Amino acid sequence: MQENYQIRIKELPEDQKPREKLIKYGPDVLRNSELLSIVLNTGYKGLNVIELSERIIKDYGSKAIAQEKDVGRLMETLGIPQVKACQIVAVFELGRRFFLEDKGRIPTIRTPEDVYKYLEEMRRLQKEHFRGLYLNIRNRLIHDEVISIGSLTFNIIQPREVFRPAIEYGAAAMILAHNHPSGEPDPSEDDLKVTRKIVEVGKLMEIDVLDHVIIGNESYVSLRERNLM
Repeated sequence: MQENYQIRIKELPEDQKPREKLIKYGPDVLRNSELLSIVLNTGYKGLNVIELSERIIKDYGSKAIAQEKDVGRLMETLGIPQVKACQIVAVFELGRRFFLEDKGRIPTIRTPEDVYKYLEEMRRLQKEHFRGLYLNIRNRLIHDEVISIGSLTFNIIQPREVFRPAIEYGAAAMILAHNHPSGEPDPSEDDLKVTRKIVEVGKLMEIDVLDHVIIGNESYVSLRERNLM
């Protein structure tokens, strides 16, 4: 059996190694995976650190992983050890705190198209990601959370997991979103059941559930626009 040829980091030319590129050229020239590889420092399970970083970003999505705070979920979903999951959560939390100091960069979400543009990268994810976008009274995004990963079913999605961030961040409203890896955004019966369940809880808690946007390969469906919620 032939083995795949793999270039080790130490075998790369000096000006192609992530840390050396950062020192010589600054961070702007580095890809996201190269920046993450500097944080992770070492590879895992036969992958060098750049390959591991590329797989992490591809499997999780860059916006989703930047918002992830659950170390255990990262470990389970990506199959990485605790120390690397902690490194990822810590570095993005630090970046998020600095980012939030610049209020002018926080997006405003008023339409399903705004949701689609903000979450467009979800088109490429191989697993279903269920997201909550939490808004203030001016429709500015104050928190983005990955609520679950895997098939969206009525029994798996628990309202307490959906509304916990809304309470924690003082959200006035929220928008649900998830992707269909099949590429077709038409809602399933489970999608509708989950949405209606969450809307009813939102009414009791006086937190508006404005929409549920389903993202496909080239298009999206807004349940609000289709009068399905």
